[in-house]
Amino acid sequence: MQSLPIEQYDELLAKKCQKLTALLSPFAAPKLELFASPAQHFRMRAEFRVWHDQGDLYHIMFDQNTKQRYRVDHFPIASELINRMMTILLPLLKQQDVLTRKLFQIDYLSTLSNKIIVSLLYHKKLDEQWEAAAQALKVRLESLDFNVHIIGRATKQKICLTQDFVDEVLAVNGKNYVYRQVENSFTQPNARVNSKMLEWAIDCTRGSQGDLLELYCGNGNFSIALAQNFRKVLATEIAKPSVAAAQFNIAANQIDNLQIIRMSAEEFTQAMNGVRAFNRLKDIDLSSYECNTIFVDPPRAGLDADTVKLVQNYDRILYISCNPHTLCDNLQTLTQTHRIERAALFDQFPYTDHTESGVWLVRK
Repeated sequence: MQSLPIEQYDELLAKKCQKLTALLSPFAAPKLELFASPAQHFRMRAEFRVWHDQGDLYHIMFDQNTKQRYRVDHFPIASELINRMMTILLPLLKQQDVLTRKLFQIDYLSTLSNKIIVSLLYHKKLDEQWEAAAQALKVRLESLDFNVHIIGRATKQKICLTQDFVDEVLAVNGKNYVYRQVENSFTQPNARVNSKMLEWAIDCTRGSQGDLLELYCGNGNFSIALAQNFRKVLATEIAKPSVAAAQFNIAANQIDNLQIIRMSAEEFTQAMNGVRAFNRLKDIDLSSYECNTIFVDPPRAGLDADTVKLVQNYDRILYISCNPHTLCDNLQTLTQTHRIERAALFDQFPYTDHTESGVWLVRK
């Protein structure tokens, strides 16, 4: 990918808007609020396979349609920091055979706060010689003004030179929020659009009464920003690294009314419905929460039928979706009891068919 059709960006976004408007029209949705992305350098993560070619090596990707590989020297959808690292890293790697031998993938995780993680993935066991060479590489990159952490991965091996996380700083309504992002864990890929999503969610829930329940909270991305609008917030997340990052983020942002429980949305539904008891809830008095607002940001498959029923128990529902088709499947049920007050399109993934959307539902 050497260039982007930047001049077509507005037209492509308008088409996404038309498609989502049509999908939501059976549910009497109001006019979409539209949140555009920067036209380039918007993606904070990138993953590349590595191609070895007669002593040379370079980044490659595979065409989704033809499955043919193609060389990638510049990646304009990725952050400027990733692009700068891509061009400087490979010549340095080539100087050390121990760093290039059996290297098959490079992952990058960058931030607006100018920090980056480079993960090097290998088909070999990593030893002390590799670690010494990787440490020398890190020192060289730091001398070139990179705030970088290097991670080596192989089967059943993970070697972190210093740490496996970076701390992002996002501006939301003029206030800076710190978000710890862990390598190989989910984070919102488009940081600037993420800030717009948080501002929209804050605006929807402004003036809320009572407490908030959030399912699938990840590293606390939404719950930390939304805590200002509620008396208390209870959030669930199943992935251990995300829960640990969320706990750090709660402390870093001095949030004192948010509690995270490590359990899946399905487990929490079972607990709320009295299907089974969980030790993880023994120190939490669920009866002390008056949650009349629920926030969900489910995976592409949407909400399962039992969780949809649970969600319907709440007066107000904030639903962020990465798949408008499963959102509409869930809306078939949710709009029997709730109406859509606001709807939004967030262009997290320009130049693709992927559409991130949000709906704010209030009980009829």
